[in-house]
Amino acid sequence: MAVLSDKSIRKLSLEQGMISPFVDKQVRDGKISYGLSSFGYDARVSEEFKIFTNVNSEIVDPKDFKPTNFVTKNLPVCIIPPNSFVLARTVEFFKIPKDILVICLGKSTYARCGIIVNVTPLEPGWEGHVTLEFSNTTPLPAKIYANEGVAQFIFLKGNETPEVTYADRKGKYMGQTGVTLPKV
Repeated sequence: MAVLSDKSIRKLSLEQGMISPFVDKQVRDGKISYGLSSFGYDARVSEEFKIFTNVNSEIVDPKDFKPTNFVTKNLPVCIIPPNSFVLARTVEFFKIPKDILVICLGKSTYARCGIIVNVTPLEPGWEGHVTLEFSNTTPLPAKIYANEGVAQFIFLKGNETPEVTYADRKGKYMGQTGVTLPKV
């Protein structure tokens, strides 16, 4: 299994639409960086946020998840309450080739502030906007900046195409376009 370089990520994005919109270089300009890096791609978070709330005293149940557990906001800056979390999505739409697996890691700028970014792997054949989970591990409110970098995606090329891709098995999160809540 090989990690894809900037050259391969660029080629797959421009020729096959693996990442759209695609930013061909690291962009900083007073922002948390995003765009193509040496061996990955730093994705941005959109302005769509689902902020966890306990207003309704619900139980968090992945098999019976209640949308009322969240308040939806469209904001340029999202405040995560202390010891809480927010769901959001990437600006970028990903279309993962059949022989690629993608791992996501949070950016160090947020990690150094106690904000953890969690994303499960993007499987071969999956496509959509990536739902991101931000956990604020601090006892203080924390900010997330929309349209700035939040996580680095690392692309791993498999030694062959799998027998069954995410698209083949019609995965439940295929083609998601907004922040997607848990499904069973």
